[in-house]
Amino acid sequence: MEDDALIAAMAGGDDTALRVLFSRHAPWLAARLRAALPAADVEDVLQETFLGAWRGAGSYRREGAGGWLWGIARRQAALWLRRRGRPETVLATVEEQPDPIDAALSRVELAGAVETLGPEGSPQRETWRLMYEEDRTVAEVADLMGVPAGTVKSRAHQIRRLLRAALQGGGAQ
Repeated sequence: MEDDALIAAMAGGDDTALRVLFSRHAPWLAARLRAALPAADVEDVLQETFLGAWRGAGSYRREGAGGWLWGIARRQAALWLRRRGRPETVLATVEEQPDPIDAALSRVELAGAVETLGPEGSPQRETWRLMYEEDRTVAEVADLMGVPAGTVKSRAHQIRRLLRAALQGGGAQ
């Protein structure tokens, strides 16, 4: 089930969807949070993040689950640090980290560029979704798609080339 569908299910009260979303996104969120938080606080902030996601699922606007969850995590980390009286320099580190997608491009530009990868379900689109939206490793993508890791790496290279060309306005190269 895709992240957007999981969030919609969460909005309807499906706690299984919350568990699946947590298992997909908690590892990379924790890794990013460790850059600004003491290790002992990361798990607590993750729990607050997914509680916030549960509460806010009804207002989710299909803007990209990873960016949406990171925004919640960033706010929760800032609140956590404020409550504990941590130095503002650490707080600034958490608040200034950009949304992963916004750091590169606007969502509109990215969505248009992703269209150049072909229809949903095509090998390039599925590789894109798994690697860059779900933040899965090459090995995980290879296993899920039933192809060798080298094929996933080749597709990822081609995807980056196609997106770069689309974002520069030059079409596929």
